[in-house]
Amino acid sequence: MSQTTLEMTKELVIAQIEAKALSPDEVQTILRQTHAVLMNLQDQEAGREVVPGSVAWKKSVTRHTITCLECGKPFKQLSGRHLKRHGLNARSYRSKYDIPWTQPLAAKDTTTRRKRLVQRIRPWEKAPQFVKAQQRKDREATESSKRARTKRTLTAHA
Repeated sequence: MSQTTLEMTKELVIAQIEAKALSPDEVQTILRQTHAVLMNLQDQEAGREVVPGSVAWKKSVTRHTITCLECGKPFKQLSGRHLKRHGLNARSYRSKYDIPWTQPLAAKDTTTRRKRLVQRIRPWEKAPQFVKAQQRKDREATESSKRARTKRTLTAHA
């Protein structure tokens, strides 16, 4: 009976733990690294081309969570504060894992909910520039209607 990749990873890490004392953080890191190496080997054996970093990030973004590729913890979104713990910011995280800059670092549901909220509250309408532009537009419309009324009055009396 063949073992799954996860079972092989578990056995390898247990052997490493027995060989030397590891902290919980080291165990977690070694577990992830070993699993990634075994997955790459499995892909190579199956004849699939392995492009480092190109597939892993896509699998980390699901409907309800995004998994941090540094620590493996699931979140609704990867905040700047969390990335800072790993010595990264959003830009360096994206470049490290070849994530496009247009890809939100948030779960799909979170992104969808935010888009709906923005469309509903329309924050750009509250921006000072937008308000000033609307006031200017209203004044111009009022002035042009006054001019049109004045022209009609003058032509009617003439």
